[in-house]
Amino acid sequence: MKKKTCFLLAMMMTCLVSSLLLSSCKGNKDGDITAAIEAKKKDMKEMAGITASVEKGVVTLNGECPDAEAKTMCEQTIGAIPGVKQVVNNCTVAAPPPPAPAPVVITADDPLTKSVNDAIKDYPGVSATVKDGEITLTGTIKRASLQKLMTGLHALKPKKITNQLTIK
Repeated sequence: MKKKTCFLLAMMMTCLVSSLLLSSCKGNKDGDITAAIEAKKKDMKEMAGITASVEKGVVTLNGECPDAEAKTMCEQTIGAIPGVKQVVNNCTVAAPPPPAPAPVVITADDPLTKSVNDAIKDYPGVSATVKDGEITLTGTIKRASLQKLMTGLHALKPKKITNQLTIK
């Protein structure tokens, strides 16, 4: 009787160990899918900003894609991996870059010289020269008049104003 019980116990242990070994031989499907996704991410720059989690063949994507086309392409590429049952795409699309700033407009010397001369005519004792879009002020001016003159000159959009005025 003891031999029979030991034999049955040994047989049950053998069956249990065999079933565990056989089930592990199937492979980890989620692990295989994750490995395939990581390989795709290395090959495709559009997938650089995303992360993927896999559970029972369902892939959930998170992160940021450069544009809507890249988001769709990532979903389709991952959906084509063997073993993927469904793709949940929670990725966002990156905001477009801000527009380039408008170029700085610098008035050419001839029209700028004329405009500067018109601007300083009301300020006796002030003289100005214009070269390469830069205004150089010399002479004397009353403190109360300086801000008004500078505001008027800045409105002409010179490259630079060099103030060498003496304030009375």
